[in-house]
Amino acid sequence: MLYYNSRKRGYYLSYSVKYEDIGLKDYKETWDYQAEVFKELVDNKKNGAESNSKPGTLIFVEHPHVYTLGKSGSENNLLLDYIQLRARDAKFYRIDRGGDITYHGPGQIVGYPIFDLEAIRIGLKEYVFRIEEAILKTIGEYGLSGSRLEGGTGVWLDPDIQGKARKICAIGVKASRFVTMHGFAFNVNTDLAYFNHINPCGFTDKGVTSLEKEMGMKQNIEKVKNIVRKRLGEVFDLNWTNINI
Repeated sequence: MLYYNSRKRGYYLSYSVKYEDIGLKDYKETWDYQAEVFKELVDNKKNGAESNSKPGTLIFVEHPHVYTLGKSGSENNLLLDYIQLRARDAKFYRIDRGGDITYHGPGQIVGYPIFDLEAIRIGLKEYVFRIEEAILKTIGEYGLSGSRLEGGTGVWLDPDIQGKARKICAIGVKASRFVTMHGFAFNVNTDLAYFNHINPCGFTDKGVTSLEKEMGMKQNIEKVKNIVRKRLGEVFDLNWTNINI
């Protein structure tokens, strides 16, 4: 679909994306599903198809308790052994995204954008910047002023204040042939106690927070999902193929 962008002074082709909210789903099962969608998009490009000929996919999911470690991370940042993990009903996976260790669990919006960045006409650095921007705009609707951390990724509150820096959204991605997978984890009603068992994203001097903690009450996660999806649509100029928002 063609849209006129007054800021860019011209018409452009928006990027078509299918949205899926798959609810509470096992991490490995979701990872495998992600990989299938990712492979289809990459294969489509390998076969010479135009970059915008196949829609991207945005997956929203909540996971049962799980810790994931990026390819450049250290297992020393997981402070539990196998027996302790089992006692906390949690799993652990070393995966193929960037970044270090993080936690996923109920009450957290995990977003997996499987996008073709060539179709959007941006690079990986700009892609991460735009995800951050969408989350910054989302928490702004709740009266929170977030920002980025120099030398890191994600969305933070008070990142430059010693002893107060806390992350509300982590980002870790993978890209091949400019197609992305993995994504972001936004703490909404997350049980933050699970972060006590890791050095989140490899940091030992910074904390984590959630929308619930900052607002002082549990939040309507469906409402938050709608805001995040809307903001992602704005920052990436997305054309949703299966929903009207």
